[in-house]
Amino acid sequence: MTDPAQDQKTPAQHIDERIAELGDWRGDTLAKVRALVLEALPGVVEEWKWRGVPTWYHGGAIVCTGETYKAAVKLTFAKGAALEDPGRLFNASLEGNVRRAIDLHEGDVIDEPALKALLVEAAALNAAKGRKR
Repeated sequence: MTDPAQDQKTPAQHIDERIAELGDWRGDTLAKVRALVLEALPGVVEEWKWRGVPTWYHGGAIVCTGETYKAAVKLTFAKGAALEDPGRLFNASLEGNVRRAIDLHEGDVIDEPALKALLVEAAALNAAKGRKR
């Protein structure tokens, strides 16, 4: 049964709750990544998809998702295979034809300038390909 109060929450509220409920390095990492997404992409739209996955859209198309697992926070870029990634951030899902991911583990230091550049590149790719959503 669905909780009616849950249905009235905004995606941002759901993401805030996820960060708080994690209560460990994963919550801190997800909060940091979220802040970088919001900073790098003015006008980005936050969504709460697939039973609890923070998802960021820009220009009507997915830029990336922020899944949390026991051992990693995974940023999956919807069109990551088409991105340059000069900072060599992608370290997961490398075999796919479309997506690429960045697995962040406890203690990892985020290369903030490289991640923000990758986010901007992903949003620009979405804009070049036209609105998909």
